[in-house]
Amino acid sequence: MATPFCLPPKSTQLTLFFPSKPNFLPPINPIKNPNLHYHDRKISISRIPLPSLPSSFRNGSNTPPETECPVPLDQQPINEFQNLSNSFPFSWASGDFVEYCSRLAVTGASFALFIGLPVAWFGAVGADSDPFRRILAAVSSGIFVVTLAVVRMYLGWAYVGNRLLSATVEYEETGWYDGQIWVKTAEVLARDRLLGSFSVKPVLSRLKYTLVTLAASLFVCAFLLINIEGSQKDFNILSKGGGGRAVPGVYNDESARSFEPDAFCGEPDLL
Repeated sequence: MATPFCLPPKSTQLTLFFPSKPNFLPPINPIKNPNLHYHDRKISISRIPLPSLPSSFRNGSNTPPETECPVPLDQQPINEFQNLSNSFPFSWASGDFVEYCSRLAVTGASFALFIGLPVAWFGAVGADSDPFRRILAAVSSGIFVVTLAVVRMYLGWAYVGNRLLSATVEYEETGWYDGQIWVKTAEVLARDRLLGSFSVKPVLSRLKYTLVTLAASLFVCAFLLINIEGSQKDFNILSKGGGGRAVPGVYNDESARSFEPDAFCGEPDLL
């Protein structure tokens, strides 16, 4: 009777084909990363939450937070700059150049026409003086008033510019007797210096050139007035020795004798 062929057990088969000892270590299961999700061979990383922004940036403002700034609002340099830019007449210097020059010209012409000319015509210069001298005096008064206005504007802008460019801010809590000094933070200092360099310095340069021009104009007017007065004195001196001609506004015995000889009857002639 033929002996039936029987296959060895499964473990025996593995031993025959793989004589090495089998690995009885437990399989390593991969740890699933909760932030990684596999979908169609693509890795999607979960969104990292950003830190919360200050309320000033959420509202669309570029102003850094200044909650720790002890300076009152009306004494902060940036607020002083905004108030100065909107006040009269300081806003003229920060506006359009043509409009700035026209406003100064209208101011000087108005003062010279309505105040300077009447005073020069009927006041100190005298009613019998040279008309050109009266007009020149009126023009000089208008230029002088415009110069005062420009000087006032320059002082105001220079004060605000120094506070913007300075690293410290001097302020008063309740009055002049309790002055304090606050050191600006890096953000506030960068913002103020940027504003002072690109907004205040051009205005100061414009005002400086204006002052130089007005000073030159006043010098020319003063020079002309002095020359006119000197020439008039020379003319009066010559008229006194020129044969008894009458000079307007000047009393002369010879001219009076020539016009009213009866009033000088019996008096010796003047040598």
